[in-house]
Amino acid sequence: QLDRVVLLGRTFAEYRRYFLLEPDNLVGKTVLDVAGGVSSFCAEANAHGIHVTSFDPIYALTQEKIAERSEPDLESVFRTIGSVPTYRWSYYKTPERMRDFRQRAYRIFLSDYKAHRERYVAGELPNLPFADGSFDLTLESYFLFAYQDRLSYEFHRDSILEIMRVTRGEARIYPTVTFEAQPSEYVPMLRSDPVLERFQFTEIKTDFEFLVGSNSFLRVRRR
Repeated sequence: QLDRVVLLGRTFAEYRRYFLLEPDNLVGKTVLDVAGGVSSFCAEANAHGIHVTSFDPIYALTQEKIAERSEPDLESVFRTIGSVPTYRWSYYKTPERMRDFRQRAYRIFLSDYKAHRERYVAGELPNLPFADGSFDLTLESYFLFAYQDRLSYEFHRDSILEIMRVTRGEARIYPTVTFEAQPSEYVPMLRSDPVLERFQFTEIKTDFEFLVGSNSFLRVRRR
C-alpha cells in the first residue's frame, strides 16, 4: 500500500495557516502530527522549541527509500496541477511557487528524519502507539475527510476516538472538505453520533484556502 501513497510534504508556514497556530503559545508543548508524511512541520516546530512527534505509515521505510520517491512523486503531481479548476492560487500565486514549498518541505524532512528518527513513528490509524493523554495538541491534515471516498465513516469515528485518547487537550483536523472540494458528509454524522457525545465538534474558519472550500478545520474537544 505504501507504494501507492503520493508523498507531498507541507511546511511549518502552511500548518500555521491551516490550523491557526500561534508558535509562541506552543513552545514546550507536546504535539502529535498524524499523517505527517514528508512534511517539514515536525522538524521546523522542534527547532522552535515545540515537542512534535510525527506519525505515518511511510516511516516504516528507510530515509533512502523515501528520498527516492519524493522528487518523482512531486513531479508527477505538478504536471497537471495548474489546470485543476478546484484550486485557488491566492496564497501560492503560481504552481512553480507551490512546487518550491513542497520541495523545501521534503528536503527538510529528509534531513531531520535521518538525524532524529525517534521523532517519527510508523503506524496506521485507527491505532496510535502512544499512552493515554500523551499530547497537548494533535493535528491531522489532508487524510481524514479528504479521502472520504476511500475511508468509511466507522474508520473516521474510530480514528477520532483514538486521537482523543492520546490527546489531553484538543485535536484539529484540516480540511473539512474532500479532495473533490465537497463538504464531508461525515462531519454532521460525527456531531450526532452517540458514541462521540462526550466530544464537542466545532468548525473553525481559517484565512487559508487552496482547495475550494478548504477554509476551515474541525476542532475536537471534550465537553
